[in-house]
Amino acid sequence: MKLGFLFFFQNILLGVGLAMDAFSVSLANGLNEPNMKKRRMCGMAGLFAFFQAAMPMIGWFCVHTIVQYFKSFETLIPWIALGLLGFIGGKMLYEGIKNKDEPAEAHCVGLCGLLVQGVATSIDALSVGFTIADYNLYEALLAVAVIAAVTFAICLLGLLIGRQVGTKIAGKAGIFGGAILIAIGLEIFITSWF
Repeated sequence: MKLGFLFFFQNILLGVGLAMDAFSVSLANGLNEPNMKKRRMCGMAGLFAFFQAAMPMIGWFCVHTIVQYFKSFETLIPWIALGLLGFIGGKMLYEGIKNKDEPAEAHCVGLCGLLVQGVATSIDALSVGFTIADYNLYEALLAVAVIAAVTFAICLLGLLIGRQVGTKIAGKAGIFGGAILIAIGLEIFITSWF
């Protein structure tokens, strides 16, 4: 493939499409933690960007090496995403309902929770390795770098929006955030079948 406007345009659009789940989770995290510091926001967006770049690269590697094993794993992707996001969203929802009458207190997602969110929102990007399979290694690395940059920007936007709205609905933020995560898991699961 020739590196030019079309290459970058296609990968920017691919990045936008892939980042929508991470955007929604970032929005939920911003709702859940309205006093989040800028450094944490950048770290969180960077983590999502890393996973959104790593998964297509793993998919590309699988296509070029062990494609027959990846095909059988592909059917499990929606189930894994549903399970991971459903668990985290359910926990946020439970805590939000349990503590809804108490004064608003920010519950930040720990590193383990962020890693689970990163994997859950990007696991469907493994199949993008098939769409970039005709790229050589340099082009594939450049494509995933573009995807990572787009994801980073979109996740920062989601965190900023969530943080602003979270300060206005502080008592109900955990409930909204958990419901969003569960909805994302269901959306990934349902759209994989249609």
